[in-house]
Amino acid sequence: MARIILFTGKGGVGKTSIAAAHALKSAEEGKRSILVSADMAHNIGDIFQKRVGGEPAELAENLWGLELDPDRMLREEFPEAAKAIRKLLLGSSAGAADLDDFPIPGFEDLFSLLKIADLHESGEYDRIFVDCAPTGETLSLLKLPELLAWYMEKFFPVGKTMVRILAPVSKVKYHVELPDRKAMDEIGEMHEKLLGLQELLKNGEISSVRLVCTPEKMVVEETKRSYMYLSLYGYQTDGVFINRVIPAGTGNSFLESWRDIQQGYVEELRRVFTGIPVAEIPWYPGEVRGREAVGRICSDVLADLALFDVRVHTEQEMYSAIPGGYRLTIPLPGAERGEVKVSRHDLDLDIAAGNFLRRIPLPDVLRGTSDPEVVLEDGELKVSFRTDRKPEEREESEDGGDKA
Repeated sequence: MARIILFTGKGGVGKTSIAAAHALKSAEEGKRSILVSADMAHNIGDIFQKRVGGEPAELAENLWGLELDPDRMLREEFPEAAKAIRKLLLGSSAGAADLDDFPIPGFEDLFSLLKIADLHESGEYDRIFVDCAPTGETLSLLKLPELLAWYMEKFFPVGKTMVRILAPVSKVKYHVELPDRKAMDEIGEMHEKLLGLQELLKNGEISSVRLVCTPEKMVVEETKRSYMYLSLYGYQTDGVFINRVIPAGTGNSFLESWRDIQQGYVEELRRVFTGIPVAEIPWYPGEVRGREAVGRICSDVLADLALFDVRVHTEQEMYSAIPGGYRLTIPLPGAERGEVKVSRHDLDLDIAAGNFLRRIPLPDVLRGTSDPEVVLEDGELKVSFRTDRKPEEREESEDGGDKA
């Protein structure tokens, strides 16, 4: 079973270097390893000084590199579905040039994740390392599988029926071209892949995320928020790598002053990420380019024999029985009271944290239960549903939701 490790962090912190060092060390252990760039600003080739493109390219013994092109994957693997969705959203009068640009921002990038699932299923590699885009883009990307799967579950069965009934008249009367049967079959296949992808990336025995940062105020704050958001969506974070740490004993008063500032942020990160391995990568005097430079990170920092294990196992969302009802518990490390809002819509629970919203389908046993009682404590969001309260006893919140 192949291991998948995703690397993300604020732009410019050195994600690719850390991901490359992991991949090289894995290859040196004799494991067939592939380093995949899911960031459209590809630079795997620059680091290894090799030509890398849309097909796996050998970087070293047991190591390959791959730079993903999601637009190409969309055209080649789901051509009819892509064409149908474009026409549905843009109108049947859209020209060929209009159809080149996909009208849903970020949707094409989803195919980067689907390609990673294909690599895992192929069995060709023992370990898959993914150099992701900067944090915001990665978080938006990682929530897509669950979000789109939710929409597919809700609307796809109805959509197939509507297409069969309305397709003959929709184009003539409404100037809307509905997907044909072949396109609907591809959309159904896409749905199945999304469900498999969601299960794969949230499987703590296979996949985990490692955060890369530098010891600076803005970067540290974004890293802490990223940890909370990843936990909200159920992803396992099992490592933090603090890059460009000024070493002690430089003999330079300017650098020593900066080192004192950095150490304050390093200590803060270690306090926040208690129980998660935190590694410091020194600020090297030269660029990380070429196998020798990447190998230096391996020997200096990545000596941990358990480096490729899932090093932390935290419980994700969990239901438990409580007197008179049920409780849903979701880890939200670092979340503060007032910044998390919970609202319920029938059998869907919306959890908003910062700029991110997750919609969780609730089990049918919670149908008809009271409005949830929400508590945020000790890094956990606890949402309780009462089954022993009569409808007239339920209190409607004024804003349609509860704040933790």
